[in-house]
Amino acid sequence: MNLEQERRNDILILRPRGRLDSSSSPELERVVTEQLDSGIQRLVFDLSGLDYISSAGLRVVLLAGKKLRASKGKLVLVGLRDMVREVFDMSGFLSLFAVTATLDEGLAKV
Repeated sequence: MNLEQERRNDILILRPRGRLDSSSSPELERVVTEQLDSGIQRLVFDLSGLDYISSAGLRVVLLAGKKLRASKGKLVLVGLRDMVREVFDMSGFLSLFAVTATLDEGLAKV
């Protein structure tokens, strides 16, 4: 997995690319935890470059969502490819998070 980070004003955009699984999720978890602990309240996961996500990757997304809910922050998922969307759907996560097709829509929702 490659991970790109971008800041737009007070919004953090994280773009994991490739596979998000048990070997790569600790890196994403570290970045998410550091950023949320530093005060980030608005987070967009741009998943348009993600080919695969495992339960370990889902756990990191859930962790971010829980931390942001506790601090009254917001999290939006954007650009889910079909296979990744299916994993989120089967796990029930699509009902937990705001999901948009494009980054611009996601930025407007967060």
